[in-house]
Amino acid sequence: MTTLLKVDDIHTFYGNIEALKGVSLEVNEGEIVTLIGSNGAGKSTTLRSISGLTPARAGQIVLEGRPIHSMPPQEIVQLGIAQSPEGRRCFPRMTVRENLELGAYLRRDHDGIRDDLERVFELFPRLQEREKQKAGTMSGGEQQMLAIGRALMTRPRVLLLDEPSMGIAPILVERIYETIVEINKQGTTILLVEQNANYALGVSNRGYVLETGTVALTNDSDKLREDPEVQKAYLGT
Repeated sequence: MTTLLKVDDIHTFYGNIEALKGVSLEVNEGEIVTLIGSNGAGKSTTLRSISGLTPARAGQIVLEGRPIHSMPPQEIVQLGIAQSPEGRRCFPRMTVRENLELGAYLRRDHDGIRDDLERVFELFPRLQEREKQKAGTMSGGEQQMLAIGRALMTRPRVLLLDEPSMGIAPILVERIYETIVEINKQGTTILLVEQNANYALGVSNRGYVLETGTVALTNDSDKLREDPEVQKAYLGT
């Protein structure tokens, strides 16, 4: 298996507070890998470090053999890492289509952009129905679809998904997770952060359990689901 993304012993701070205390993980080409853990464990910070939004102070992050930890976020996007952020962050006064086109702002291949727009509308028919609607008038689930669609418009090698089920009606969570599996089948590698460990372990190949800024456990997802500690702490069983 080819290692696409490697995070090696990263330490990330907010001011003087050390949020990540030596996190290491690997994502192989074609996988869905999930990070689970309680609030404040460092899951979102790990994604923010990878995408350059909260750079690591120590350690390194490597994409296809190329160190990226000291690059600005827009260069990391150009190299093939896109993030669908926690809380969705859609532009409320812009239409669905304008939000999606904004995802492709670094690209110049107009035919490719048009193809990717069609692909997003195939993955999320609801977005096509709402193409001219302002993003701020849509439900949380629809905005989540838009945030994922916008990230896909960068044509990423690795898609970072931060809490895609947060604050969304259960019926739409099912739909979003079906689509995450489809995106992966179409060839996009995914690193997924999720409070809902049941969903995350249900679709992923492997998982990492984060506790207070360190990796406490890693295994294949089906083995993590059977782990008594994981069941007690994260699966509510």
